[in-house]
Amino acid sequence: MKITVVGTGYVGLVTGTCLAEAGNDVLCIDIDALKVQRMQKGDVPIYEPHLETFFERNIKSGRLHFSTKIDEGVDHGEIIFLALPTPEDEDGSADLSYVLGVANQIGTLIKDYKVIVSKSTVPVGTGERVKATLKAKTDVSFDVVSNPEFLREGFAVEDFMKPDRIIIGAESERAKKIMGKLYTTFVRTGNPIVFMDIKSAELTKYAANAFLATKITYMNEIANYCEKVGANVDDVRIGMGLDERIGKRFLFPGIGYGGSCFPKDVKALHKSGLDVHYQFSILESVIEVNEKQKTALFPKMKKYFNGNIKGKKIALWGLAFKPNTDDIREAPALYMLQKLIEAGANITAFDPEAMDNVKAKLGDSISFAANMMDAAKGADALLICTEWHAFRNPDFHKLTAMLKTSVVFDGRNIYNPEEMKALGIEYYSVGR
Repeated sequence: MKITVVGTGYVGLVTGTCLAEAGNDVLCIDIDALKVQRMQKGDVPIYEPHLETFFERNIKSGRLHFSTKIDEGVDHGEIIFLALPTPEDEDGSADLSYVLGVANQIGTLIKDYKVIVSKSTVPVGTGERVKATLKAKTDVSFDVVSNPEFLREGFAVEDFMKPDRIIIGAESERAKKIMGKLYTTFVRTGNPIVFMDIKSAELTKYAANAFLATKITYMNEIANYCEKVGANVDDVRIGMGLDERIGKRFLFPGIGYGGSCFPKDVKALHKSGLDVHYQFSILESVIEVNEKQKTALFPKMKKYFNGNIKGKKIALWGLAFKPNTDDIREAPALYMLQKLIEAGANITAFDPEAMDNVKAKLGDSISFAANMMDAAKGADALLICTEWHAFRNPDFHKLTAMLKTSVVFDGRNIYNPEEMKALGIEYYSVGR
């Protein structure tokens, strides 16, 4: 099938590349000319495991192409995916200007029937707005479809190629048939393609992300309470997770959630509720608790240094909001960095993938190390903000030799407190 994907961020580039891997002829459109030039030369602009292999293979095979010209994209694709940014607006709502702007362009260019698919995370009712925008510009037949993505950064290629479900919101049988044909190859093991109305599909994505964010936040609340009463959140988490009604996933406490989805989507769903005079009280609490949780280790660090962090050298491991990505959007590490910089600390950071992005954001306000041990050299404390696998089992004897003071503040609970005590390391974590 001939597919156009408008937008080559995390969602758009993974979508386009994986659809090409399934044998489709895919044209990806982006307004950033330099980025398009890089991709045409085979340079992947984001870090995502396994993406580069698929990317290079499908460029070489002639199934994956890139352009800045939206008219080429409209002519090319029988299905046109909109994988465009929906950033958080000042009031917490999703900014739909990119989505509606491209819909307006498509309306002026469309010559024959197309399926216009919203892959972006958008509020309920966006499909109707896209449809109205197109109808105002053309009399050509088209269908608008909602097809929300459920891709985890760090596992996005795997999630696309082997989805646990595919959600399609469509009004016409023609659109359902076309979308079903496109996705059949991805569900050969029997996982479902679920058809529903467009509004329900739009809400499904927000509802899923908000629920997972709530689950994480609830566990962080339990962890904070554990510290007050002397309980161990690891034991509580295991005991809870064995209940099949709850499950084991998303029960790991830490210094809050970040990334491009959870913070934005929770706020957008909350704002969408207010727009129809409905108050999501649970989501208000989730937003409030998560904001506090991102810097939950700072008071512990301040107390350890007797209220004065000025001039202290802090080693920081992990800058990305989660492992296996270079994405720093809403990363808890950035919030901790802000607190430490304001307190006068000198910070040397290491992250396997995200340092360039932080350097572009913070400049020379912090230093960067070539590796994790170099970051720890001469540090008064080590702070861990991201649970990269490389951090999970370091040479502790080398680490303590590098550190000026053997103290670790662990925002992801990746070490065993008893083992750290046996190693002579003063250890602070979350809920233990």
